[in-house]
Amino acid sequence: MSRIQELFQKKKSKVLNVYCTAGYPELNSTVTILKALQESGADLVELGMPYSDPLADGPVIQASSTRALENGMNLSVLFEQLKDLRKEIHLPVILMGYMNPILQYGFEEFCKTAAAVGVDGLILPDLPEYEFETEYGAIIKKYGLDFIFLVTPETSDERVHKLDELSSGFLYAVSSSATTGKDKDFNAVEGYLQNLQTKKLKNPILVGFGIKDKETFQSACKYANGAIIGTAFIKALDGVEDIQLTTKKFLQNII
Repeated sequence: MSRIQELFQKKKSKVLNVYCTAGYPELNSTVTILKALQESGADLVELGMPYSDPLADGPVIQASSTRALENGMNLSVLFEQLKDLRKEIHLPVILMGYMNPILQYGFEEFCKTAAAVGVDGLILPDLPEYEFETEYGAIIKKYGLDFIFLVTPETSDERVHKLDELSSGFLYAVSSSATTGKDKDFNAVEGYLQNLQTKKLKNPILVGFGIKDKETFQSACKYANGAIIGTAFIKALDGVEDIQLTTKKFLQNII
């Protein structure tokens, strides 16, 4: 059983997944932020691998990726930073990113190295279902990594069941078909989440896009196992000197 699966066995509700961009705000901030999130009450960390054309990300996370790339972050640097990850971090860690830099690195080598440093799962929004089934899924499984697909309010019931079947760890319920960081009316989102609840899916559900404070976190958690916060945390880190204190205060206002 993976760390992600163990987490959801122990904690069925109000699971908090926090997104941060590797190499932001400074090149060597990555592990510092992971430690701060662990100490401040996060249940799960989604670590963004910066890319020049992040399709699903809004302007705030795009800007954090740009700065991380300017700082010198790339996959080789990231894996070097994470080589001692499991000496101090017990939280599940997911890498989120896009196929282009991974293919340049070498897909199997990427999965092998990610597993070796203690990464638990992957979110790759631009990896299509067909390619996952026919080529990449077997490699991901070979190295014991969970893979999380995204569903939206426009995803058909048939496809929701299919992506749930292919996913492991959890299913990422995007609150609307938009980029990250957009404000959401969670009254409108509730119907979509209630509908997902009725489908008797095998995976837990985490809601992402538009979760920014205690109110939106609680609303998202009404009909899901938890939620993902990204843009609001990236904003909170901008220009700060004390990452640990900033992270602690940020999470205190959420949970």
